[in-house]
Amino acid sequence: MALYQLLSFVLGLGLEQLVQWRYGAMGLACLLLIGIGVRARNSACLTTAAVLFVLLMTQA
Repeated sequence: MALYQLLSFVLGLGLEQLVQWRYGAMGLACLLLIGIGVRARNSACLTTAAVLFVLLMTQA
């Protein structure tokens, strides 16, 4: 269990750094909204984050 938590933590940090490097602070905000939406089961957060992330990806 501890190994799984460690691997997920390292993978999460790596993903955050990759998104921030590629898409900047707005990409990090989208990841944060996705995380909040999944944990709270809030579809409004998930939808907003998905739309913003798609808009960021089309600009780059």
